[in-house]
Amino acid sequence: MDAKIGIGADRARALEIFATVMREGSFSGAGRALGLTPSAVARSIDRIETRLGVRLLLRSTRALTPTVEGQVYLQTARRILADLDDAEQQIADQGAPRGRLRISAALSHGRLCIVPLLGEFARSYPHILVDFALTDTLVDVAGGQADVAVRFGPLADSLLTARKLGESGRVIVAAPDYLARCGTPTVPEDLHAHNCLNFNFRRVEPVWPFRREGQDIALAVKGNIEANNGETLGQLACAAVGIARVGAFSVVDDIAAGRLVPVLEDFNPGDAEQIHAVFVGGTNTPARVRVFVDFLVARLAN
Repeated sequence: MDAKIGIGADRARALEIFATVMREGSFSGAGRALGLTPSAVARSIDRIETRLGVRLLLRSTRALTPTVEGQVYLQTARRILADLDDAEQQIADQGAPRGRLRISAALSHGRLCIVPLLGEFARSYPHILVDFALTDTLVDVAGGQADVAVRFGPLADSLLTARKLGESGRVIVAAPDYLARCGTPTVPEDLHAHNCLNFNFRRVEPVWPFRREGQDIALAVKGNIEANNGETLGQLACAAVGIARVGAFSVVDDIAAGRLVPVLEDFNPGDAEQIHAVFVGGTNTPARVRVFVDFLVARLAN
């Protein structure tokens, strides 16, 4: 048993040496990376070639070039080493969660609702490296672009696991100064006389939904500024530039402080969007992902 373990360990080390030689491009470079002498690196490569009975490298004074067999061996070596890293990470995750955690969140919601929580999470899990990205672009979680993504609205059918974090309604707001200057709309059609600040997402025509006497209606609106996130539109509304329809989470503080006033609430269609944390679930889900999602649910779910 001990002999077999020794052989396995030697072969794993040999794979690491060969992959490092290919990465560094020389025996001396690999030696520096691994803490070995160039001659020790060369002897390890010789032993691999002797055991396999094929030449893996073509040596010259200028470069080391892998043979066809060397290229195949390199691909296999990289795959095995990656599997070993994954296995060790899974075992380590059974103790204190650790490793890089890649999180993707929408610009406004991420900045206003997720970022304020990251300090507490980092203090609770000091061995997790939080890699946080704010973007309104839909990242491919299943494809490995992120470990956890916070998403709004309906979720497409996929193999991803989703945990609900809450809901976000929408509200139409304007600054008191704007309403004093331009008048307060009392019915949706009054918006035709107002500067309506819009999102610049691609669509045929900017429309705002309303509900009147149980019937849903869509009203085309116009304005002279568009933006790609609700936080910016809320700031413009605070500056009395116009009227905006945004996620309530992005203007809740401004409403509470009196910087913004909700309008046309009697016609609010109640089109709240659900918010989910999505990730690749299953028995192999890293502990760092599980603890972060649990953390978000505990802090945000309602």
